[in-house]
Amino acid sequence: MIMDYEKEMVGTVAVPDADKLDEAKLADWMAANVAGFAGPLTLSKFKGGQSNPTYRIDTPAASYVLRRQPFGKLLPSAHAVDREYMAMAALGPTGFPVPAAYGLCEDRDVIGSMFFVMSMAEGRSLWDGALPASDPAERTRIYNAMIDTMADLHLADVDAIGMRNFGKPTDYCARQIARWSKQYKLSETEVIPEMDALIEWLPTTIPDQHASSIVHGDYRLDNMIFHSTEPRVIAVLDWELSTLGDPVSDFSYLMLNWISPVDGRAGIGGLDHAALGIPTMEQAVERYVARTGYPIPPMDWYFAFNLFRLAGIIQGIKKRVIDGTASSAHAKTMSDRVIPLVERAYHYAREAGL
Repeated sequence: MIMDYEKEMVGTVAVPDADKLDEAKLADWMAANVAGFAGPLTLSKFKGGQSNPTYRIDTPAASYVLRRQPFGKLLPSAHAVDREYMAMAALGPTGFPVPAAYGLCEDRDVIGSMFFVMSMAEGRSLWDGALPASDPAERTRIYNAMIDTMADLHLADVDAIGMRNFGKPTDYCARQIARWSKQYKLSETEVIPEMDALIEWLPTTIPDQHASSIVHGDYRLDNMIFHSTEPRVIAVLDWELSTLGDPVSDFSYLMLNWISPVDGRAGIGGLDHAALGIPTMEQAVERYVARTGYPIPPMDWYFAFNLFRLAGIIQGIKKRVIDGTASSAHAKTMSDRVIPLVERAYHYAREAGL
């Protein structure tokens, strides 16, 4: 059965007991750190957000969004809300569509974990890649806007916006393979032979990196807010995995949606793209290359790499489900995706020469 993600994941719920915050301490911090803040505040929790719990803060004059690390023990370098904040704070002044970054709190004594506060982007949160509420012309424009916005991110002048030290610009794929191999092993719950084979094979077959840019790391339809009536991106969200690195890897992660099975989410594999008005993968690649000038090589290796990386990320969620610290009610469903992701990664690795 395909889940209705827009029904299940869009909007807010009352804050569960396990996720409650000290509202008095939070209000004091916001009064001291967020320009123009005036209480009282009320809190609710967004349904989505598997990794970092995300809250809506409403006051009589304005609404804000708070993202925090999970409570409890965390894997090294995971749940990097400080990186999310840094990326948005640097990109916002350039005109790139991100929420306004209002303040980062690294003092865990305020609410129990590191957090940041940003502006509330009011618009459309789209989850189903088939865009059932749109006509073909609007689907074309929405997908083109998504591709163009990613291209603009990859063209941003890292030095000019103060992000030179945001990451190491070279050897991105090698560093990612090492990171997610380590994170996977730290959260491993069962032996998957295909995953072990990928951990061994991927580092020895990495394509040359021809360019360096800011990479988002998790760029897909449901990590952005669209204008309420126009096919225009007004906010790219969830910068936890952002760094400097290989734009081709980042773009190929977006292209995974074109081959991923339809699941009510970003996957559009097997749909009649032309009839729906969704650009074909070839058209998407052509549009991205025309805007950036970056050459796109055959993508089987990159598909294997990105599916492997995704399996490592989801394995971390699976471990938190088992440990009882997962943030979302849908985390258990997500955790069941690990083995299918590994199997698909292994398939594309075989296509690439494994």
